[in-house]
Amino acid sequence: MKSETIKQQSDVRLEDVEVESPTPRKPPSYSMVDPRMMRIYLDFYRETYSSQHACLDRRTQELIAIAASLAAKCQGCLEGHIKKAVKEGATKEEIAESIAIAMGVNAAAVVDLTDLAAARLNLEHFK
Repeated sequence: MKSETIKQQSDVRLEDVEVESPTPRKPPSYSMVDPRMMRIYLDFYRETYSSQHACLDRRTQELIAIAASLAAKCQGCLEGHIKKAVKEGATKEEIAESIAIAMGVNAAAVVDLTDLAAARLNLEHFK
């Protein structure tokens, strides 16, 4: 009996076994965006970074985009803009400064939200 079970298991190929992934497969980017809206977005994106109309150089744009990606909590954006910033010649110090600025803005946002909550709840814990 045991040898039959072993024989049956050995006939199973790995590609035939369905294994449930602990995390779902990430669908392709923009898979739920209407194609017309995607074109509008991509045109806007290209126009934003167009050197023809830009006041900022591409390296500076990417450093700003790193901070904005952190604020927006967009992992794909962050990784893409870090790669582009490095390609445009940004130093590790400039990237670190962009990250520090985003940290500062996010910390200020926490203070702002708690100030608003304190005002609405009529609370003052520390004077």
